[in-house]
Amino acid sequence: MITYEVSQRVARITLDRPEKRNALNPQLIQDLRQALTDAEADERVKVVVLAARGDSFCAGADLGHLQQLQQNTFEENKVDSQHLRLLFQQIVDLEKVVVAEVHGPALAGGCGLATVCDFVFAARTATFGYSEVKIGFVPALVMVFLIRKVGDQRARALLLGGQPVSAEEARVLGIVFRVTDPELLSAEVGLWVESMIQSNSAQAMARTKKMLRIVYDLPLNQALDYAVEQNAEARATRDCQQGIAAFLEKRKIMW
Repeated sequence: MITYEVSQRVARITLDRPEKRNALNPQLIQDLRQALTDAEADERVKVVVLAARGDSFCAGADLGHLQQLQQNTFEENKVDSQHLRLLFQQIVDLEKVVVAEVHGPALAGGCGLATVCDFVFAARTATFGYSEVKIGFVPALVMVFLIRKVGDQRARALLLGGQPVSAEEARVLGIVFRVTDPELLSAEVGLWVESMIQSNSAQAMARTKKMLRIVYDLPLNQALDYAVEQNAEARATRDCQQGIAAFLEKRKIMW
């Protein structure tokens, strides 16, 4: 239910279930998790781009699958919910930068999928919505990540209101990083990714991404203690030593 290709140090993972608006079911989630695992293990890959085929980026959970799950026990539904939790957490924990390329509607769990990526690029025609409350469901998993990304009040408006917002509104709210014309979206993502690949150390980006995740939940003094340790460790890395040497020698380094 996906396509996976690696080119120019970019792993491009494309949701490929357009007839169902790329709705999330167990197979698609499994395919995504395997692709992310492959990308993380592949030394050729420095950045992951998550895109989609068809009119929609992702319409959220497959409602047919959810309807079937109503026959499940509480424990069976907990097990099923873990699959999406593990996908979201895998993206957040991935050592490589993950960029969402959102060309169309990203709704409910599909909006959650974009939310957990490091950067979201969106076409002006894209829409974003956490619409679970409109069908009597709850945005339980994405809530954990959204509140950290946009703050309590904005998260409340989005999750309790359930109304979709435009790409530009999503940018103002802090969900989307950059908005562009639909025909320029892939090129814009490509330029941004190429810049990171050429200019930034993969090791340093991985360490920084991990730190961003950890320091958020630490008390100030503990966060600073952790930051001091990371600062000291980073100085001893080969990438840091090479980067400083290149800067002092006024030569361009190829990461």
